[in-house]
Amino acid sequence: MYAKFFKRLLDFLISLLLLILLSPLMLILTVVGAAVMGGNPFFVQERPGWHEKFFKLIKFRTMTNRKDEHGDLLPDEERLTSYGRFLRSTSLDELPEFINILKGDMSFVGPRPLLVRYLPRYSEEQHHRHDVRPGLTGYAQVHGRNLAAWEEKFKMDIWYTKNISFKTDAKVILNTISVVLKHEGINSETAATMEEFMGSGDVVHN
Repeated sequence: MYAKFFKRLLDFLISLLLLILLSPLMLILTVVGAAVMGGNPFFVQERPGWHEKFFKLIKFRTMTNRKDEHGDLLPDEERLTSYGRFLRSTSLDELPEFINILKGDMSFVGPRPLLVRYLPRYSEEQHHRHDVRPGLTGYAQVHGRNLAAWEEKFKMDIWYTKNISFKTDAKVILNTISVVLKHEGINSETAATMEEFMGSGDVVHN
């Protein structure tokens, strides 16, 4: 009953309340981000969600669009600004995802939405991480966050999809607050300090 009805209801009500309460802070971050990044302060990227249906993830940008002499984007490490590091270390870059939660693209707790190009690299079992809505935070994130190895994180993601409960979600959220306050395991699922997932086992890599 919780997973099928109350979880979505709580996601909607809490995300709506937080968007209202935090709107002044988000407005400030939008203005500052536009100044620091020299333009659009938002990072929008297509990600696979529930049942691998694509949606547009919204975050505050932490990297510039600086390019080399050939017109190619510089490595993530070189484009990550000090302001961006601050946003990541405090997880403030994640605040716009409340909009995704309100819309139903995401949940507060669930497997993190990763890159579209990872889809063909998953094993049959790993695809089951998309049996539920992706989360702002997740069981894997509070058990090593991005410091855990990919396969270990995926096993925790799949465990979560089979063991969803209000008690589990409450523990994950409380542990997330602790992890964020301690600044543990901070990095990006796109690159920067997290190596790319290239597949596992006998999966054919694209």
